[in-house]
Amino acid sequence: QVQLVESGGGLVQAGDSLRLSCTSSERTSISYGMAWFRQAPGKEREFVAAIGWSTDVTGYGDSVRGRFTITRDRAKKTVYLQMNSLKPEDTAAYYCARARSDGWTRTLNSYDYWGQGTQVTVSS
Repeated sequence: QVQLVESGGGLVQAGDSLRLSCTSSERTSISYGMAWFRQAPGKEREFVAAIGWSTDVTGYGDSVRGRFTITRDRAKKTVYLQMNSLKPEDTAAYYCARARSDGWTRTLNSYDYWGQGTQVTVSS
């Protein structure tokens, strides 16, 4: 069973930055695409960013493109989400997810393992 553990969430002011981390418990080198999604109260889970395994090709949701950056450290089995210029509308629980392949998509059912989530709250 793969476990994904997120960290780095918190309460910040608009314009601040945060970096989220997601570490995998897999014993072997992870060879899957990884993504971040977020979910605000009363809203559907939303694609935020993803990164492929073999090419490191990245993708972003329209609302975060240019402000957020996803990276990965294969040796540490960790994926990061650097979030800059945070806005109150970025407030949500953020989840990392492992794709079923070495690529990624924007759809929820392309991911088979999920972390427990880390809360990000941005005050105005």
